[in-house]
Amino acid sequence: MAPRAALSPGWLLCEPNVSEGRDPLRMARFAAAVEEIHGVELLHESADPDHHRMVLAYRGTPAAVVRATTALAAAVSAEVDLRRHRGRHPRIGALDVVPFVRGPGCPEVDALGAAQSFAEWAARNGVPVFFYERAATNPRRVALPGIRSGQFEGLAEKMSDPGWKPDLGPPAPHPSLGAVAVGVRGPLVRFNVNLDTENPGPARRIAAAIRESSGGLRHVRALGIPLRRRGLTQVSMNLTRYAVTGIDTVYERVAEGARAEGVTLAGCEFIGPVPAAAVRGLDPARLDADLVPDQILELPGTRDGAEGGEA
Repeated sequence: MAPRAALSPGWLLCEPNVSEGRDPLRMARFAAAVEEIHGVELLHESADPDHHRMVLAYRGTPAAVVRATTALAAAVSAEVDLRRHRGRHPRIGALDVVPFVRGPGCPEVDALGAAQSFAEWAARNGVPVFFYERAATNPRRVALPGIRSGQFEGLAEKMSDPGWKPDLGPPAPHPSLGAVAVGVRGPLVRFNVNLDTENPGPARRIAAAIRESSGGLRHVRALGIPLRRRGLTQVSMNLTRYAVTGIDTVYERVAEGARAEGVTLAGCEFIGPVPAAAVRGLDPARLDADLVPDQILELPGTRDGAEGGEA
């Protein structure tokens, strides 16, 4: 990781994922912890009870964003106990992942400095930290899914392997908070397509067919997830280089898979901010998507698209 440097006036985006998606009062308190920090703009928040997960997005100067992230982490640590948490989304921590994304005018060194500052705070408070993506110090930890494998329940055994010593913090998981993955990544698209069936089989087969790790589409991560409270299932995706594999492409592949499975589509979702470059020329109505203008941000890309991912 690069050493810390003086912070620039450019803005930094943070999109932390919290292991809570069911208690509206608790989630309101988490959002309020961010909003109370001067110089930070809360852009978006979303949650799903089946995933049992909340995603926030806020921006400001790097220093203000670090303050907001520590305030959020403190609020989460007071209320979330992973020993009593069960959800459909993989997780290792109460505050599971903290990705920082450069906005216009923010050098990468400042984003890395923000990641380092927050990680040091988390470690001081007894939570092990794994750096990922552009903040990674270990090639085994560049991709987030590898860090998450085994989830919270398998984390103590995983960390007993010297190869999984955390970058910062204690050598074993916090009893109730687990660990946190902290990274710097490029912008990505979190895009979900719902299927009108309670049977999880079609969504899981479609996800396996389209994700890159199974030989599918490049730079696509995908999971098939039951949404029992809505009577649906979901193909939940991260498009980590949307300039290579875009929204239209994955939508058509999911629709093709659904037709082959004999199920119908039941709408799409965008989670968190969406890079403007990813939706230029896109017709959200055709996708039956809930994308709103306030979600669309101008974000600097990286080479041939975005890097990183939270799936």
